[in-house]
Amino acid sequence: MIAGAKLKSAIAVLPAGCYQNPTWKGLLYFGRNIAIYLGLLAAVAWVDQPLLLLPLWVLAGLGVSGLFVLGHDAAHGALFRSPRLSYVVGQLALLPSLHAYEVWAVGHNRIHHVHTGCGGIDFVWHPVTLEQYRSLSPFAKLLHRIEWSVWGAGVYYVRAVWWQKMMRLDAPERFRAAFRRDRLIVCLFFVMMTGALLWAGAARYGTLQGAAWMWGKAFLVPWLVWNYFIGFTVYVQHIALDVRWHERSTWTRFKGQVQGTMNLRVPRWYNVFAQNIYLHVPHHVDMRIPFYGLPAAAAALQQHYGDAILDRRLRLRDYVDTTRRCKLYDFERGGWSGYDGSGLAVVSESGTGVL
Repeated sequence: MIAGAKLKSAIAVLPAGCYQNPTWKGLLYFGRNIAIYLGLLAAVAWVDQPLLLLPLWVLAGLGVSGLFVLGHDAAHGALFRSPRLSYVVGQLALLPSLHAYEVWAVGHNRIHHVHTGCGGIDFVWHPVTLEQYRSLSPFAKLLHRIEWSVWGAGVYYVRAVWWQKMMRLDAPERFRAAFRRDRLIVCLFFVMMTGALLWAGAARYGTLQGAAWMWGKAFLVPWLVWNYFIGFTVYVQHIALDVRWHERSTWTRFKGQVQGTMNLRVPRWYNVFAQNIYLHVPHHVDMRIPFYGLPAAAAALQQHYGDAILDRRLRLRDYVDTTRRCKLYDFERGGWSGYDGSGLAVVSESGTGVL
């Protein structure tokens, strides 16, 4: 069933109902997530007690995540049928994460989704080989060890995705004007948010330090928390001992989209913010499915392909174990190892498990 399978065969399994995306439903979710984000932002701005601030910072970061999922779906054309409405809602939803809509749409849709798990092309959590690691400078080696550690997901995402692929990307000529426009919108949002929070902090605390504190606690810290969540999310979706990367010569769309990721079951409270984005196999099989259609799509794929679809509960101990064991990648043998090349875990071509 798996050998030589084509992606179109997986798409054919998906029920027609999972594609339905009425405008009212997308707007309803957008309104809900805006209310959650603004409510959490107000709570963080009001509270100063450390024991209350810590959980509020986590929730505020998740509030940014909830809006980001909607912007992500809009950029895929999954949330609305109208491209204009997708752009407007998507742009607004991505602003708290400081993501430029068109830059994100091009990099995410045209590169990551089209070439998932393909060596040399897919730029998201792309692994390095033992030979490549040994050729790095001491600083680059240290940075790799930090970013591929249990605490490094946010550092990786800010540097490798947001800064290099979002804010500094040298756009091809046909995208340059749209990229410039949307980056300007992000910068204007940042300036306006900063000005508003500095003014609110000065009005409340009466000092420059108080103004800076208001900006830091209500914007900077939730944004940093969000970056850790998104870095962590993309990592667990695409990096595991039994998820195989492929060289260009052996990569296929089926291997990348069906076997290059997994479905992760998360707690219900967390899914209020994650909105099914951890059901990642159907999302990669066809990115036109809105997030609320992913459960039905996942069930159909699971029924058809069985154990070939990786499906498991999201557990922090698995994440810790993966960050400990998945450091470098051997593309020829198809497996992960430590920094000295030891402990190589090789995945079979069928993708059914670790040998």
